[in-house]
Amino acid sequence: MNETPESVEALHEEAARPRRKGIYILPNLFTLAALFGGFYAIVMAMNDRFDLAAVGIFCAMVLDSLDGRVARMTNTQSTFGEQMDSLSDMVSFGAAPALIVYEWALKGLGKLGWIAAFVYCSGAALRLARFNTNISVVDKRFFQGLPSPAAAALVVGFIWVMDDLGYRGASRIDWLTWGAFALTLYAGLTMVTNVPFYSFKDVSFRHSVPFVVVVAIALGFALIAYHPPVVLFVLFVVYGFSGYAVYGYRKAKGKPVSVIAVSTDEPDEQGLHR
Repeated sequence: MNETPESVEALHEEAARPRRKGIYILPNLFTLAALFGGFYAIVMAMNDRFDLAAVGIFCAMVLDSLDGRVARMTNTQSTFGEQMDSLSDMVSFGAAPALIVYEWALKGLGKLGWIAAFVYCSGAALRLARFNTNISVVDKRFFQGLPSPAAAALVVGFIWVMDDLGYRGASRIDWLTWGAFALTLYAGLTMVTNVPFYSFKDVSFRHSVPFVVVVAIALGFALIAYHPPVVLFVLFVVYGFSGYAVYGYRKAKGKPVSVIAVSTDEPDEQGLHR
């Protein structure tokens, strides 16, 4: 059957018309769920349910750690997903912890309180922006500064532990108020330092491991389940100060301490700036 000029022209127009770009649903579902965790935490803090606010942040952490892995496993990485992940992180690990700690303790300090909360929030924003721009030149084994989920775990984990001990608010308890103030400033400022924090990205889950490793993981889950607030907070306190220990050790040994690589092809130890 011969094609008419009109049909040929229509086919050409259809071929020239740009196809609509779709959005991969699976990894973005995890990102949206993490965003919901941060939003849920803010709502719970506004209703003085700081225990549930902490649970929301920790659930957001778990979901945030999964969306990138799911995207890589299913080959569904996209620029949209990367931008969505950053925006979700800013809400769940930047704005939400700052608002939660302000409601729990810092509002009793007046201007000092909201300034500390803003330092944390702006530190998270700056850290995320720097992470996105330096991703190609940073040694993959380390984070440049404290990662925002760990910073959120430090601040919100402290609130969760105190709430579990019966302190429903700290605005009228001096030692708790100033403790929350100091921890908020520490987390916010450490996010924008150049201190190296181990990223665990070189840990492969595809290789076989000794049986004792599986036993240790099972014991770890059991320990967390025994008392989640205290165990999780202790773990993140250790991690939150580990970067300075690594920095001091490498500095004392005369080894490179910056995670910015000279070469973008092989950001290994020999290629790091001092």
